[in-house]
Amino acid sequence: MGNGVTNNSITISEKNVRREGGLVILPLREYEELREKAIPTYYLEGKEAEELDKLVEEGVEDYRNGKTIKASSLREALEIYDRKQNKKH
Repeated sequence: MGNGVTNNSITISEKNVRREGGLVILPLREYEELREKAIPTYYLEGKEAEELDKLVEEGVEDYRNGKTIKASSLREALEIYDRKQNKKH
C-alpha cells in the first residue's frame, strides 16, 4: 500500500452468509430496478376507482378538519384512537 494504491475491501462473515442463506451483490441501479419491479401496479376502473376516490376525499377532509392521528406506528395510532374513544363515553 506504500505504492499509492488504495485497498478497498469488504469483510463478510461466512457464518452470517450461511445463516442468511447467501449473499447478493448488485450495482445500485440494478437493485433499484428490481425493487421497482417488485411492487405491483394496480389500475382501478369503474366502481372500484370511484370508491377509492371517495375514500381519499374523506381522508383529506378528515385531515383538514383535524380528525387525523399523528403516530409513529399503527399500534401507537390505535392506542391514541382508543384513548380518544374512551374519553367520549
